[in-house]
Amino acid sequence: VNQIDKIAVCSRSFSKNSVLRADLLEKYKNVTFNDAGEKLSGESLIEFLRGHDKAITGLERIDESILKELPELKVIGKYGVGLDMIDFAAMRKYQKRLGWVGGLNRRSVSEMVISFAVAMLRHIPAAHKELQGGIWKQHMGSLLSGRTVGIIGCGFIGKDLVQLLQPWDCTILANDILDFPDFYKRHGVIPVGLEELLQRSDIVTLHVPLDDSTRNILSAERLGLMKQTAVLINIARGGLVDEKVLKMMLMEKRIAAAAFDVFSTEPPYDMELLALPNFLATPHIGGSAEEVILAMGHSAINGLEENFIPDFP
Repeated sequence: VNQIDKIAVCSRSFSKNSVLRADLLEKYKNVTFNDAGEKLSGESLIEFLRGHDKAITGLERIDESILKELPELKVIGKYGVGLDMIDFAAMRKYQKRLGWVGGLNRRSVSEMVISFAVAMLRHIPAAHKELQGGIWKQHMGSLLSGRTVGIIGCGFIGKDLVQLLQPWDCTILANDILDFPDFYKRHGVIPVGLEELLQRSDIVTLHVPLDDSTRNILSAERLGLMKQTAVLINIARGGLVDEKVLKMMLMEKRIAAAAFDVFSTEPPYDMELLALPNFLATPHIGGSAEEVILAMGHSAINGLEENFIPDFP
């Protein structure tokens, strides 16, 4: 047991997980958990981290304003796969090390994409809501099998989704800033431009991070390129889609359906959008599978020892 390093666990969900707590305490004696369940940011985050050598963070924003106040903090183990809360330039400036492994949630998210696609193609949310209201209406849906699926972002999750889709005999289009010719050839994926993908796809699913290059990537103009019969899925990040325009398109049947797990503001406040029969919403649970939570937690623990100074842009 390490009796020297002082560890601060900022993440509320990690702090509440009995398995992860026990596993961390097996390795480190001096651990401070966020048992108050406080949403830490700014001064409260600095005060929580002060006096600790290493930290496990989740959704807390780590930038220069935080790091410059914590000379004693050496390592951050990242709980969760997203890195958009971490300022890499500041990490480099203050020589802070990062423990992180990408793609640990890939199967959890890609399974959810397929469940969303099938649910919307078969009108399951609408049928469920009608039946709750005493309406017995047998909707005519369509198959996922044989459809054209457009994947925007073919990283860890996009690639896993491609593999899960193989038995469904779908035509798979992919758009990414990087090229993966060997992978595409091996799995029959067709790389295309974003506009072509939107025009051709029956299912469009987003798997890109949120940054200046992807914010509002599905603008009004690009949403207008989609088929009237298409389904849009976003289990990536809020802010990628113009949600106001999407709502109007769903109401006017200019797009058949959409299913979102993430929103530009969370929790979302547009109750009109959430109430639409052709819109399915979940509360950011794409990575919320027990197996994934444990894998991400153990990765964060390992990251306290196995880490690097991030060279990401």
